[in-house]
Amino acid sequence: MIDNKTTYRGFSLGEFVDMYGARCSIQKSSLATEDAIWLGVDDADPKILASKAKEHGVDTNYTTGWVDYPIPDDVLLTTRMHLSID
Repeated sequence: MIDNKTTYRGFSLGEFVDMYGARCSIQKSSLATEDAIWLGVDDADPKILASKAKEHGVDTNYTTGWVDYPIPDDVLLTTRMHLSID
């Protein structure tokens, strides 16, 4: 189910959860030259293999599976597509 909202600038925004539980959104773009939307997940949710975590500076007690991989504040992960009708 999509929760329809409006951005603080007045553009349509729909928020929803995908089949894996990831928070996602679809938003009307402010692009003035053509009709477009933003679509994608709200958080990249980066992970690293637990078996490789320590060698990359991630402290964990897990030895198998995936664990959270902290991203420094100075790093940007782009998670949304800017799509036109074409």
